[in-house]
Amino acid sequence: MKRFPSIKSNVDFQHCYRIGRSCANSCFVMYVIDNHLSFNRLGISCSKKVGNSVVRHGIARKLREIFRLHKEIVLGKDIILVVRQKGKDCSYFDFEKAYLELCSRHHIIDREE
Repeated sequence: MKRFPSIKSNVDFQHCYRIGRSCANSCFVMYVIDNHLSFNRLGISCSKKVGNSVVRHGIARKLREIFRLHKEIVLGKDIILVVRQKGKDCSYFDFEKAYLELCSRHHIIDREE
């Protein structure tokens, strides 16, 4: 099984928070920064304010699946999604719509595909 390209270390998260560009909507905040790699990486931050571990893990699974399915993102980016409290009430389709909206606001969608 292929490993999911994720951001795990605190140093990478802090670097993206400090230097990366951010855009937000009602579901989450998206930080984007160049990673100088040949692939994209995803980091998900979901606070205990959002809900218990079952709720948070369900949200993280939805966001990872959305990231996996939408390959039209320009390569070489680190993307961090910080889930807001309203995120616990969002469905998969709400997250997908919000994700694509923020990707277009960051201008990281590859229009050639």
